[in-house]
Amino acid sequence: MSTTHQAEPAVTTPPAPGPPETDGRTSERPLPIRLLARPEVGVFLGALAVYVFFFAAAPPVREGASMANILYGSSTIGIMALPVALLMIGGEFDLSAGVAVITSALTASMLSYQLTM
Repeated sequence: MSTTHQAEPAVTTPPAPGPPETDGRTSERPLPIRLLARPEVGVFLGALAVYVFFFAAAPPVREGASMANILYGSSTIGIMALPVALLMIGGEFDLSAGVAVITSALTASMLSYQLTM
């Protein structure tokens, strides 16, 4: 007499649903945190901090005429620094910036000398 055991059919019930798992990438972050994550905001805050410092430390900065002199002097640097800074913030890096500075300086000096401007 041989008795064979047959396996009973397995009853599979789906597990009870738990709370949805999140890894933090899809959760909504507060607005100040989202703003501080942007590189442009950091640059703006740095420029604002420099302006506030000099506004408090140097009384001539508060006058309109001296602000015009400051902006005129900084424009020669800022014209090339702004595009290069934006490229670096955006993750690109442009090595031709040095060539552009020298070329524009030589072109301006040649034009002003030749045309006596």
